[in-house]
Amino acid sequence: MSFRNIDALDAQGKRVLLRADLNVPVRDGAITDHTRIERLAPTIRELSDKGARIIVCSHFDRPKGKRVPEMSLQPMVAALSTALGRPVAWVDDCIGPQAEAAATALVDGEVLLLENTRFHAGEEKNDPAMAASLAKLADVFVNDAFSAAHRAHASTEGVAHLLPAYAGRLMEAELKALDAALGNPARPVVAIVGGAKISTKLELLGNLTRLVNVLVIGGAMANTFLAAQGHAMGRSLQEAEMHDTALSIMAEAQAANCEILLPVDLVVAGEFAAQAPHRTVGIDQVPQDMMALDVGPDTVELVEKRLRQASTLVWNGPFGAFEIAPFDMATVAVAQSVAGLTASAGLKSIAGGGDTVSALRHAGVLDRLTYVSSAGGAFLEWLEGKTLPGVKVLEA
Repeated sequence: MSFRNIDALDAQGKRVLLRADLNVPVRDGAITDHTRIERLAPTIRELSDKGARIIVCSHFDRPKGKRVPEMSLQPMVAALSTALGRPVAWVDDCIGPQAEAAATALVDGEVLLLENTRFHAGEEKNDPAMAASLAKLADVFVNDAFSAAHRAHASTEGVAHLLPAYAGRLMEAELKALDAALGNPARPVVAIVGGAKISTKLELLGNLTRLVNVLVIGGAMANTFLAAQGHAMGRSLQEAEMHDTALSIMAEAQAANCEILLPVDLVVAGEFAAQAPHRTVGIDQVPQDMMALDVGPDTVELVEKRLRQASTLVWNGPFGAFEIAPFDMATVAVAQSVAGLTASAGLKSIAGGGDTVSALRHAGVLDRLTYVSSAGGAFLEWLEGKTLPGVKVLEA
């Protein structure tokens, strides 16, 4: 993979349109997770220190092309200023005379935040007129929003055809991590895929069976595979209509010499509730009136054995219902093993996806893996082998 980064940009005096992802979680008007803002800050600081005039644009939520006051980006000004350690100016639009005047007024090193790009219908339509209006604001374009790169929108793809375009440091880090995971990985490669449904991860599973050496399947998804093999799963969440698909995936994996590792024991309970009475059973011993909510210790031991033999790990999805104890035990145990192997054995550990990030944070290892992607859909589409339009346009 070859793409242009900001090492090639002479930033002094340049107006830089920087596509960020400030679509952060907000509750009662307060930002509840600053991760994306903190990860964005190094690119802006570097460009500011080099004398660029930075014009930050982003979407927020889904206003569907209309101005929705509660979806304004204005509350991000203070958070971004704090993360940068320098002031951030604000303008109440992202295109048009008001935005153009604010961009023109910037001096070297200053930072300006534009209003929500999705307040204009042309954003999600990748309207050429919208892209041209954004391009009028700047001399160059820097995309630091890998998490929005799977969308061909005016501010992620359209404008990159109209200005010299570069990857920011966060985009660069994501692309390098993903290339290390699946593009040109050190082998053996283990992938852990969890989650509730096979139907939402069909393309992911199909792509991974061709690329990895061991595919570990957890979460309720594993219940469907086990049921397809004839194991009675009681009241466990599983997709009966996907049994043939599960068997087909296993056959494809065998043909590709990819080992599929399924649970050998399960933690079952009669209800999905914190501290519900539970016990560990074999995969042929799930009571008819109970449900599997986690994998058991023997499965964890098998996974850890494969991880000790691995050079690279790609992780998307937890092993169980990690949000409630005690059904977080397997996910936490494996996460801590991954962190330990990353530190002691040089395991290249790359993880991503909303539930995965939450699970790693819960396990206390979010900062101990090689790379944890803050992207959601873009991370998944990359693992599925899809071309991301916001990345394609940056290729050198």
